[in-house]
Amino acid sequence: MRNLFKASVLLRSLVLASLAIGTAHAQQRGQQAQPIQQNASAQLEILPIRGNLYMLAGAGANIALSVGPDGVLIVDTGTAQNSDRILAAVQQLQKQLATNGLASWNYAAETRSNLPRMISPPAPAKPIRYIINTSLDPDHTGGNETISRAGKTLTGGNVAGNIADAAEGASIIAHENVLLRMSSPGGKQAAPAFRALPTDTYHGESMKLSHFMNGEGVLIVHQPSAHTDGDSIIYFRGSDVIVAGDIFRMDSYPMIDIERGGNIQGVIDGLNHILDLSIPEFRTEGGTMVIPGHGRLTDSAEVAYYRDMVTIIRDR
Repeated sequence: MRNLFKASVLLRSLVLASLAIGTAHAQQRGQQAQPIQQNASAQLEILPIRGNLYMLAGAGANIALSVGPDGVLIVDTGTAQNSDRILAAVQQLQKQLATNGLASWNYAAETRSNLPRMISPPAPAKPIRYIINTSLDPDHTGGNETISRAGKTLTGGNVAGNIADAAEGASIIAHENVLLRMSSPGGKQAAPAFRALPTDTYHGESMKLSHFMNGEGVLIVHQPSAHTDGDSIIYFRGSDVIVAGDIFRMDSYPMIDIERGGNIQGVIDGLNHILDLSIPEFRTEGGTMVIPGHGRLTDSAEVAYYRDMVTIIRDR
């Protein structure tokens, strides 16, 4: 019995020691550069989610990145002062993926074969193709101009005008209310530069990219009168990841911009819409992953908790 007690004490001591060492290493990793964080992007954190999807944090609002053989799609661009650092982080991620190999596409019969990438050297990184804004807030759109200039739009024979001009810069996609409010901000607020404005807008309930991007379909859904009247939810169908924008955030109570068409009921409707799109795994854990406007990566269970909290606030 005494030996068992000693063994138990020793085991407990070893566990506590390993936890302390793990915590120290975790803190050290948080202070040092991550494997894809060097030089200009030292303060940014890139978290792999699934397949070709990543979350970039630390540059304002959370940023979603789809990085693959078709190029780069970015959801939100952070603040203006962080735009160069975001570009550096994306380029560094592309270099790392070119070295280690891109994620395999193991779904959808229409996706192309994995055989060429196994027998051929990696192709040069493709440019940034698309930017999607979930709202008009400066911490979501501040890097539009700089990041768009660094990219190129996919063009073809059905493009009107000069194709060279049409391909200049990445497309910026948003709901039309984002364009209207950014181009006419009102009050003493100055309008952003022309190159920072959305180049492609939609006005209906939703919009989808006309083709697969990095092996999956991308659906853009408008949520009227939520955080603002121009909010979009982005759903990456193959990866089963939703980018919620500021309809859902993990760092504060809901931020509702009433002057720009926001409404608490619209936020609740948006959260319910996210839950309708989500499929949980075991005991509501895992399954569909959700990138909030701010804060850590979540699943649908935490969206439900947040929805319940906002509903209580509405009813008081």
